[in-house]
Amino acid sequence: MIVGIDLGTTHSLVGVFRDGAPVLIPNALGDLLTPSAVSVDDHGHMLVGLAARERAGTHADRTALAFKRWMGSDKLIELAGRGYRAEELSALVLKALKADAEAFLGEPVTEAVITVPAYFNEAQRRATRSAGELAGFKVERLLNEPTAAGLAYGLQERPDHASFLVFDLGGGTFDVSVLEYFDGVVEVRASAGDTRLGGEDFTRVVAELFARACPELAAAGAEPLRDRWWAERGWWRMAEQGKRTLGEREEAALEMVWNGQTLAATLRRVDYDAACTELLQRLRRPIERALADAQIDPSGLAEVVLVGGATRMPAIRQLATRLFHRLPLRTVDPDLAIAQGAAVQAGLKARDAALDEVVLTDVMPYSLGIVTVEEIAGRRVGDRFSPIIERNTPVPVSRMQHYSTVAEAQRQILIDVRQGESPMASDNLRLGTLEIEVPAAPAGQVGVRVRFSYDANGLLEVDAQATDARGALGELRNLLLRTGGTEMDEAALKAARERLAGLKHHPRDEQENRWLIERAKRLYADHLGDERRVIQAWLAAFELALDSQEPRTVRAARSALREQLDSIDRGFRF
Repeated sequence: MIVGIDLGTTHSLVGVFRDGAPVLIPNALGDLLTPSAVSVDDHGHMLVGLAARERAGTHADRTALAFKRWMGSDKLIELAGRGYRAEELSALVLKALKADAEAFLGEPVTEAVITVPAYFNEAQRRATRSAGELAGFKVERLLNEPTAAGLAYGLQERPDHASFLVFDLGGGTFDVSVLEYFDGVVEVRASAGDTRLGGEDFTRVVAELFARACPELAAAGAEPLRDRWWAERGWWRMAEQGKRTLGEREEAALEMVWNGQTLAATLRRVDYDAACTELLQRLRRPIERALADAQIDPSGLAEVVLVGGATRMPAIRQLATRLFHRLPLRTVDPDLAIAQGAAVQAGLKARDAALDEVVLTDVMPYSLGIVTVEEIAGRRVGDRFSPIIERNTPVPVSRMQHYSTVAEAQRQILIDVRQGESPMASDNLRLGTLEIEVPAAPAGQVGVRVRFSYDANGLLEVDAQATDARGALGELRNLLLRTGGTEMDEAALKAARERLAGLKHHPRDEQENRWLIERAKRLYADHLGDERRVIQAWLAAFELALDSQEPRTVRAARSALREQLDSIDRGFRF
């Protein structure tokens, strides 16, 4: 049995696709939402979910919340004198969800689709997959959260070539994705986000306003906010309730006990909104990047979908309305949409008959490339990042670049594979290295051809081969990086590599592309004068599109060239 899981910063959910629809599974308390909280009791037993969150105010040193923010890092969260990594704590939450699902379904649950923020890097994705495996799951796929939201809203059932933007603000992370539906395919055009921005940050604003409004706390300066009990735990319930109240009313009366004193203050929504200005501005930047990467204007969007509990805040809804000049779509509970989409994807993985017509594509959240040396103003500058597959390229994908030696009689080229967006290679995440032997020759006369092939399961295959002006030299070297951290048996690995091998050809070699090129050559031979120059210009534009190796660009150029050639082809058509 396979389930879909929304592993959230604040809450987590599990669902299954059954009888043609996603079904969310309640926990032992009958709730769909399980708090992403872990606590150690006095006997050393681990508590997970609501019981753990209830101890946050009274046993702060034994309770962990919002640990998803530390996925993929080396940070240790100390509980009862022992340090835990974020994936270990997440595994406990996933294990609880697994037990709830098995109790509900009455059968063992062995596989899972787990959602992640679209902007999680490979280290964070590896950590998430590791958490699933620690919990006893075979993690079939890591699904980007906005993509899951698109499935929950049934965007695949909308008219062809309709574009949608998913605005996903959860407890600890923010994602925005542009999706398009065409020809039975839900394609992610672009994703962007901020893994350090979420509803918890807006809750903290309430706590800071409360601290400034209370003379006793104001006199203590920033100290109360540095204290672990105050900053991480004691204020949370009060501040969260204040945030929710300000979402419904113009004022919120708050009080709490600190150092034996009862402190009270009334906060106004207008002051809260003003204090959130910087956070709201941080939301704009990923939106602008995603729209720019997708090359779409806000007016070209068919719908804007709000997902995540934090989108209930009036300031968020108002921001979305101002940015997109329309009321966003909120027909699915924002807390449940990601889990419902994960359940739909689980149904796709299980090949449920009700989902046979849905094809889902995703994109690279970060660019993949290698470390190079560049010549700038006559000087060689190292530590440059050269992207081979750029962010927001649909996957699966295969791309190739050529590089040459930089030193006289250079005998070796190091392929240092990185992931990220910084022009400084050392700022980006290292994924692996591959060394290529080359024959000694003058600088620039020998090089290497590097191909990256990447699939939806996080399998990156790097092919490299030395070249010179006459062609390939020596053997083809290969590096396989399981960037998603997935464990695959030999049969699965062989099948995945065969799928990648099918991608390893230049678009100009595809049959239809070759036919159009040969057709253009024939028409060029059939015509004279200005018509020849026009055909030559059309063919050059098409070849430039092929050189981009970008499927969307190639599709558009192929359609354009076909129409252009049809307009002047007076020959027989079969």
